[in-house]
Amino acid sequence: MRSLHILRITCFVIAIPIFFVRVHGQVVPGTGIRHTRVGDDFEDENWKWIPNGQKASREQDERERRPLGGSRNGRWFESAKRGMPDVIERIATPAGGIVGSKGALRLQTLNSGIPGRPSGKMEQDDFIMACSSRMGGLDVSRSPSCTCRIWLPPFQNWEDRSGSHFGYRIDCKTTKTEKKKGFLFTRTVKEKESYWPGYFFEFHSETDPRYKEDEAVLLIRGNNTGHEVRSVKLTPGWWTFGMSVTPDGRVHYYARQGVDDLRPSDHLYASYPYSYSAEMFATHFFNSVNKCDGRTWSTPFIIDDPAVFSLR
Repeated sequence: MRSLHILRITCFVIAIPIFFVRVHGQVVPGTGIRHTRVGDDFEDENWKWIPNGQKASREQDERERRPLGGSRNGRWFESAKRGMPDVIERIATPAGGIVGSKGALRLQTLNSGIPGRPSGKMEQDDFIMACSSRMGGLDVSRSPSCTCRIWLPPFQNWEDRSGSHFGYRIDCKTTKTEKKKGFLFTRTVKEKESYWPGYFFEFHSETDPRYKEDEAVLLIRGNNTGHEVRSVKLTPGWWTFGMSVTPDGRVHYYARQGVDDLRPSDHLYASYPYSYSAEMFATHFFNSVNKCDGRTWSTPFIIDDPAVFSLR
């Protein structure tokens, strides 16, 4: 009877942390309901991007140059902050893609800064999925997530520059509390804050004396200060990437080589980026990055089947 009593106590103690993990643990991206009002499979042969004039560059010169660009199906739009990639083109799906997929989307840019004014610096353009306007934001209590298949070209086709070349990120919302000093007293103010966790694909060129050979590394943005975390090495070909936001406000990052659905074992990292606890998932989007010198094209990346999910 003594040993049986000990066994019962042990089982009771173990049950508590198991329950906690189920409530606040990881949610594999792609789990639950797929939201069909958003997302895209690029299978429509008439898929088209409409630029609507010069791209926006509010981040650099406060000019948005509306009307902004957008896709004919209404599922994508140009960033008013940084503009759109110069090439947004439906193409045949590269070999090894999703079974049955006939179409995917190529993203590439040349003039990533202010139109007609090359900066000679690294700049980026944004390609954004229209989520909030089509279905509203997703509260983190619903455990929202997103996935996308991304094709990485052979290293000889990457822009010959060491640094970030492409980004895949999410738009999160939180409430930030700040203390503001007045003339007579200090008051506490709560403000809505947007932040953008996600991935950057960093290239190390063999023409850079710091590196012996071409390689690519996945950077995760980020840790609790917002700095990037070095993750797995990337190889050319198809990869599946995903992010989820759990009800405790954490962001979880997943990736695997190939186009199969993500699994729990593909979990790479989890954090409260910038020490923020997410309250809302607004959308996911992509960054095309290059040296904006008017001559150098960014690395061409291809995306397929970007999708948004939630548990309810």
